[in-house]
Amino acid sequence: MKPKSDKSSPSSLHYGRRLRPEVDESLLSGAKGWIRNLRDCAEIAQEFYYGFSRLRKIGRCVTVFGSARFQSDHAYYQLAQNTACRLGQQGYSIMTGGGPGIMEAANRGARDAGVLSVGCNIELPHEQQPNPYLDIWTEFNHFFVRKVMLVKYSSAFVVLPGGFGTMDEVFETLTLIQTAKIKRFPLVVMGTEYWQHLRTFINNTMIAENMILAEDISSILITDDVEEAVAFIEQYPHRA
Repeated sequence: MKPKSDKSSPSSLHYGRRLRPEVDESLLSGAKGWIRNLRDCAEIAQEFYYGFSRLRKIGRCVTVFGSARFQSDHAYYQLAQNTACRLGQQGYSIMTGGGPGIMEAANRGARDAGVLSVGCNIELPHEQQPNPYLDIWTEFNHFFVRKVMLVKYSSAFVVLPGGFGTMDEVFETLTLIQTAKIKRFPLVVMGTEYWQHLRTFINNTMIAENMILAEDISSILITDDVEEAVAFIEQYPHRA
């Protein structure tokens, strides 16, 4: 059942503003004068405020990451949908990047469970339109603002196979955990076959050569078992 919409319910906040994809490119394109820098600061502050105001009432939430390229008949799509549905049955809202593929699957699972389904999108040249399973859709210009929102309002991350963007989210999260910027934050990695080479590299190279400690990855679970994933997340405190 879709959450009912009323003036005080977050589900009444249906669509975000359309933003300008060239803004991030402008920000990163070299030194500028003070007036341009102040304008950039004001735009960034406005974007943070926009995100805080739209996401502040979503309750306890799990964010699901993964590629936009998987179709609905793919095993990873179905795994994402089933996992999100099961988390929804435990009372978690589900947040994604709001696009197709794994993101759509997770939002679809949230809809199946009757919980709030959130898309936290960034406008890119080649993707992506919001999927049809969203109750709240927010859109950002800057990757770093979007990342803050995803961490701030999530109790856990679930990661399925994906490309550079997914890898970026994985390693940013691990860095935040390692440096104690976030604490007791579970990271569930699903699609074990896809991740096996990365897992081997982390264990046999990074840990073996003392680049990281084994405890730095203690809050990671790698599994394809939906119930195991849910039970692992439930062990950690909720960040509602």
